[in-house]
Amino acid sequence: MSDSLIKALAYNNEIRVYVINATNMVEEARKLHDSWSTATAAIGRTIIGTTLLGATLKNEQDKLTVRIQGNGPLGHIIADSNMYGETKAYVDNPHVTLDLNDKGKLDVKGAVGTEGMLSVSKDQGLKTPFSGQVPLISGELAEDFTYYMAVSEQTPSAFGLSVLVNPDESVQTAGGFMIQVLPGASDETIDELEKTIQQIPQISDSLDKNTDLEAILIQLVGEDNYKILEEMPVSFKCDCSKERFSNAIVSLGKDEIQQMIDEDGGAEAVCHFCRSKYEYDINELEALKEEAK
Repeated sequence: MSDSLIKALAYNNEIRVYVINATNMVEEARKLHDSWSTATAAIGRTIIGTTLLGATLKNEQDKLTVRIQGNGPLGHIIADSNMYGETKAYVDNPHVTLDLNDKGKLDVKGAVGTEGMLSVSKDQGLKTPFSGQVPLISGELAEDFTYYMAVSEQTPSAFGLSVLVNPDESVQTAGGFMIQVLPGASDETIDELEKTIQQIPQISDSLDKNTDLEAILIQLVGEDNYKILEEMPVSFKCDCSKERFSNAIVSLGKDEIQQMIDEDGGAEAVCHFCRSKYEYDINELEALKEEAK
């Protein structure tokens, strides 16, 4: 099943619902970063949450970055996304596997930590990007994304983020949802949704049973109670290039570039997100040094 995201309205346009299957995205991230099971679950949940937020962007040039800095062994998790569901992510320490938690699940809270910050910055082509941050309240991440939306963007929301990892470390399924309460929603609608969210099975478990996204949407809001606005593909995609790294090297200044030439006789740049490597020989560095002047 290919990765995709459904955008829908429900309860007579009182509720906005996004549902995502991100299995291939999270597996791609796992392979690129050689992440171990608990780290895979954490980076996977971050990818899912970031892609759901990115799908709310309105303009082609808009980009969104989520940073999670907890006091657990993972260190930073950073993910970027856009309105097209193209997301990239990395984690400082991908080699984290912890014992299962008291519910028999992967201990994402233990890996992320319970103290730290979740921050979101949106580059919408303005002089100053929008930026908001909140303290981590859970470390499980779904609750942290939910808290961020309520506090920083004043949008009552609920997130479900779920990654199922196989014994061989590969990703079996990954998916999630974001429900947003729109202005004018009735108390009855909100109460009904809260009950449903408490009872719904993990999205990854539903996907594991070959449940399609629309069936999961029905589990969330009920049959004949929604209108699908769009279904779009989503993917793990990095937009790095040698040109981008060249610009970064130029910004270091001519003295730093000369040091690379003298000490190393060249340079290698590695993308954090996709692990692509870009080599620079002496001639290329000399040309960049001239640009730096």
